Amino acid sequence: MDLKKALEEIKKQKKRNFDQAIDLIVNLKKFNPKKENVNIIVKIPHKIKDKKICGFLNTKSEIVNTITKNDFVKYKNIKDVKRLAQKYDFFIALSSLMPSVATTFGRVLGPAKKMPSPQLGILPNEDEKIISNIISKINSTIRIVTRDEACIKTAIGKQSMKEEDIIDNIKIIYKEIINALPIKRENVKNIIIKSTMGKPIKVEVK
Repeated sequence: MDLKKALEEIKKQKKRNFDQAIDLIVNLKKFNPKKENVNIIVKIPHKIKDKKICGFLNTKSEIVNTITKNDFVKYKNIKDVKRLAQKYDFFIALSSLMPSVATTFGRVLGPAKKMPSPQLGILPNEDEKIISNIISKINSTIRIVTRDEACIKTAIGKQSMKEEDIIDNIKIIYKEIINALPIKRENVKNIIIKSTMGKPIKVEVK
């Protein structure tokens, strides 16, 4: 089914009392998730939502939830670090604090694919304008990672968004996924889109 028809079908499905996410699922073949991986950050034309972001900084910031260097000692218990990882979508950090961030939080944030990265998340200094700019960039990007299964799943929109905007996001995201796969389109078994509580629909992406 083409994307427009699939999205029309999704909007006909049973209404829920919340704005459901629209997910893209790319099932893979000839791909071993234990040996191969995809870990990319993609800039999308239409923002899906504001992400929950936490900063590892020396001083408290007024524009982002902050864990200061002095607070790192509160996270000796791995359960506290796991709760932190579940609470936030994205982490940023001052570059000079990265060794301490890796020591204190890396054992959880690393496997969760949430460690601050040079791609989008490490700050040269604590200037509020720099922090504001990076937050804006994060909110207009998505991180796509493979985990233990031969598939990629990522949100590509909300049910309330215009169909054209969701389609724009899908095409950009799918293109970047293809470019990141070892043998490109040969790795794609099938493509599915679905709402949070809706039925999956197989689609074609050109």
